[in-house]
Amino acid sequence: MKQTEFKRRRSQLMKMMGKNTIAILPSASQVTRNRSVDFPFRQDSDFLYMTGFNEPDAVMVLMPGRKHGEYVLFCREKDPEQETWHGRRAGQEGAIENFGADDSFPIDDIDDILPGLLEGTDAIFNVMGRYSDFDKRLIDWVSHIREQSRTGMHVPSEFVALDYLLHDMRLFKSREELRLMRKAATISVEAHKLAMQACSPGKHEFQIHAEFDYVFRKHNAQHAYSAIVGGGANGCILHYTENSDALKDGDLLLIDAGSEVQGYASDITRTFPVNGKYSAAQKEVYEIVLEAQKAAIKKVKPGNHWNDPHNAAVRVITKGLAEIKLLKGSPKQLIKDQAYRKYYMHRTGHWLGLDVHDVGDYKVGDQWRLLEPGMTLTVEPGIYIPAHSKGVHRKWWDIGIRIEDDVLVTKDGHEVLTEALPKNVKDVEALMAK
Repeated sequence: MKQTEFKRRRSQLMKMMGKNTIAILPSASQVTRNRSVDFPFRQDSDFLYMTGFNEPDAVMVLMPGRKHGEYVLFCREKDPEQETWHGRRAGQEGAIENFGADDSFPIDDIDDILPGLLEGTDAIFNVMGRYSDFDKRLIDWVSHIREQSRTGMHVPSEFVALDYLLHDMRLFKSREELRLMRKAATISVEAHKLAMQACSPGKHEFQIHAEFDYVFRKHNAQHAYSAIVGGGANGCILHYTENSDALKDGDLLLIDAGSEVQGYASDITRTFPVNGKYSAAQKEVYEIVLEAQKAAIKKVKPGNHWNDPHNAAVRVITKGLAEIKLLKGSPKQLIKDQAYRKYYMHRTGHWLGLDVHDVGDYKVGDQWRLLEPGMTLTVEPGIYIPAHSKGVHRKWWDIGIRIEDDVLVTKDGHEVLTEALPKNVKDVEALMAK
């Protein structure tokens, strides 16, 4: 992503902050996995959004109107020995030349420099509560300034949640962000297709999972979240991630997996028969979920409320479950009683972006938020019928079905970013038969 994109974001944020303020945002830190081994580093999404800087142990400072430069980046110094062991660092020169900082200082000098930047400001915009160690340091810096207030030092009088402004910005995707999200979607579609074609009775969930590992790495992408590859009864566990069991003839396989490209996520779920052919009972439930998803997607358009797609999915699912006798009563009363939650217990979607469950308010005050162009979300209704469910015939047991796509709100309606992945029964069966 071009640095002009990050510069635009910083300028927009500083306009909203106002004069005589300061924004302080720390990066993520490296996390230890076990002895002498770290987890792969993943940058804090807010920090990545504002800077594009993908190193740990850094702090972004924004000061609207500062004469010596509004954007200051504290980061690690160049260190040939450490870089030999652990990889290259941008250093202070790289922070300025490659990442657009007006000023850059060593992170080890932050205790000496940052209090001086805080002094004289009225409000501090920060993400208090996310990084407790950094919160304590920030409070110590402000306390130090307060102790010297008798000498004329001006103490910041207000802490303001940076998340409130920043997360509303992130809710609306730019062209460059959508380019990356479309790329992530394309990669994920390729992986899901390969998984469908690789599936057969006797294989294990981890073998199908491996198809995603291969495709994602082939395209220099990574998993946006822990993949769910659940066969049979495991498909009825919403966040199943063991991905270890054998796949049985006659079972369904639910796969919820998406790639991440330069921080931007995709999120796709498909449910298909292990043997390539839906049984009559599986098809009956599948068609209800598919109809519910299509009804929900139709409701994704400017001016509709966030909850409209969910309400549409609930109506279709409740009516369908009543028709196949899994629910008894009138659909209207069943919806009022939320009887559908026995088989459909989650929401129909979530915001999507730098986080797979992305930031952004779902309500404004006590009202559901209106959908607007540039918002991206998932649409993912499902039905889950575990074995031995009370009053449920055996033919429905262990049918767990979810269908999920990524959807962009456009000026005139919507665009399904993951449209290329088959989901109609005939199309899924035809792909698996190849």
